[in-house]
Amino acid sequence: MTNGWRTVPLGEFLTERKEFFTIDDFSRYKRARVQSHGKGIVLRDEIDGTEIKTKQQQVARTGEFLVAEIDAKIGGFGIVPPELDGAVVSSHYFLFQINEKRCSKDWLNWFVRYNSLEDQVKAQGSTNYAAIRPSHVLNFEIPLPPLDEQRRIVEHVETLSTRIAKAQSLRWEAQVEEENSLGSILFQIFSQLKYPNLPIGQFSTITRGRGPIYQDGSGNLAINQKCVRWDGLELIYAKEVSTDWIESLAEKNRLNEGNIVVNSTGEGTIGRACVVSADYEGLPFDSHVLAIKIIDENILPKFVTYFIRSPIGQSLIEESKGAKTTKQTELGVDKLGNLKLSVPPLDEQRRIVAYLDSVQARLASLRQLQAETQKELDALLPSVLDRAFRGEL
Repeated sequence: MTNGWRTVPLGEFLTERKEFFTIDDFSRYKRARVQSHGKGIVLRDEIDGTEIKTKQQQVARTGEFLVAEIDAKIGGFGIVPPELDGAVVSSHYFLFQINEKRCSKDWLNWFVRYNSLEDQVKAQGSTNYAAIRPSHVLNFEIPLPPLDEQRRIVEHVETLSTRIAKAQSLRWEAQVEEENSLGSILFQIFSQLKYPNLPIGQFSTITRGRGPIYQDGSGNLAINQKCVRWDGLELIYAKEVSTDWIESLAEKNRLNEGNIVVNSTGEGTIGRACVVSADYEGLPFDSHVLAIKIIDENILPKFVTYFIRSPIGQSLIEESKGAKTTKQTELGVDKLGNLKLSVPPLDEQRRIVAYLDSVQARLASLRQLQAETQKELDALLPSVLDRAFRGEL
């Protein structure tokens, strides 16, 4: 018992409803999907009956408790929401009606979110979906206070949940605003420069990477477009390539400190660029990445990179890239080399870069603080639910 509450099997208020119907090929159906770890029921898709191969299906109703036979061991439970009333599910799902005179569906829903039901499945040693049957579900247990107490606690939890969601939303909005503010600063700086416009190809050499030969376990990494981030390279996305392929590369196909790497393809990633630090010296890069080597000592790689990142640079890339009517857009060596930017004297470049570096550092510190805040927010709701189901709210 918890705080004087009874602990009861779900079978005290759940009744399995097992009704099948035949899919009509000429009708359209919503299909429901249960998310893991008690995160709820969502729309899987909406398709015509002809696309559903198994013609015997079940209909889920609002407020029913839905259990995914296959995913029960990872918290595949949830309450059917109103927007999925009438959605179909296969025989690998179990549907239960809830006697709300005994248990509020919201109380059961939060208990599922608390992961206690998932823990009970694991405690049974259920390692495959065949071990989860409706009888097991009915024997899982839940603390069950009187209905009035259930409603009071649920109201308290939902109020806190709403506040947490609002805080998370504000955090996300703040992050977007910060990124937009950097864009505004970059636009202001590069739109006001009144110096000769030079094409990138005039003061640099540009090399496209080569198509790699992948080999798991080789220990050799190659940079791809996912590795290229605005704030630097991230090797977590790099893939292993064969030693023979690396040995076949020319020196220009390996990165050097101070190179600028630019993504040359892909919607959403094309034009993303950063300066290569000494940590990545000698790494090869694949054919979706371009490497710029500045050959004029009076031009700073970071200055050029900030220009590429600016709304002006990104707009020029958008205008010049190929295959605009398809998703496989491409920024070629010549097109990147033809992009023009206003180049001030070296001292002014240094001043601009130093200022933008300081802005970047402030944003990085703020992102770190936001990440820590996010961890605290993520931990708050489980803590509240833990107290709720121990009768401490």
